[in-house]
Amino acid sequence: MTNRSNGLAEKSAAEPSRDSCRDMPANVRWSVIIPVFNEADIIREALSRLQPLRSQGIEIVVADGGSTDGSPNLAREFASSIVRAPKGRAAQMNAGASVATGGYLLFLHIDTRLPENALLVLTKVFESQAAWGRFDVRLSGNRPLLRIVETLMNWRSRLTGIATGDQAIFVRRDIFERIGGFPEIPLMEDIALSERLKRIASPACLLERVITSSRRWEQNGTVRTILLMWKLRLLYFLGTDPAKLAAAYYRHD
Repeated sequence: MTNRSNGLAEKSAAEPSRDSCRDMPANVRWSVIIPVFNEADIIREALSRLQPLRSQGIEIVVADGGSTDGSPNLAREFASSIVRAPKGRAAQMNAGASVATGGYLLFLHIDTRLPENALLVLTKVFESQAAWGRFDVRLSGNRPLLRIVETLMNWRSRLTGIATGDQAIFVRRDIFERIGGFPEIPLMEDIALSERLKRIASPACLLERVITSSRRWEQNGTVRTILLMWKLRLLYFLGTDPAKLAAAYYRHD
């Protein structure tokens, strides 16, 4: 992996910081990389859902950002590898990618669930050799307004070629390495990655849906969250420091 902005991320992915199982096949098609930080309440359930994929040879890499609640220990029996990195999704996902062995990398949030037919979908993507892409998304809540929100998210992504982390971005390893991985910024790393990847190829926009948590939308108010995200993305495209955007984003968490 090239273009590391934080040397500690690379150091954290070195041998002493990595826990690996010994049952991985020699030629792994897919690696699923999951950044976590203090997710003890949900990590076992979330990772257990991925075990059917792991039994079919898909590698599960957990990238921990310094959890203090025992998340890495809880993940150990469910993961192919656990890598430790500085806190921050971009740094964690880059660290996970640096130890992953798959030809394709899929970046999955811990509160996002892959579709039931994920193995079939991933097999087709591998066979197509698509450069990169993402899934359509469904928000987990039942409020009617959330159906509108998720539909607009999917349409916007198709129109702009920009994917968000909630949509489970995937990318061929060689292309991910060519562009230097995720820019290690505190927010909008998924947008920045999409911009880099768009210069190489348009995304494969899959119709199959991942289900992602609607907690933030319901907790902070759906309309309020929409307006906040629009504002932050506009400021990002206007060149605002991502650190300032992150402070505004997490202030509303």
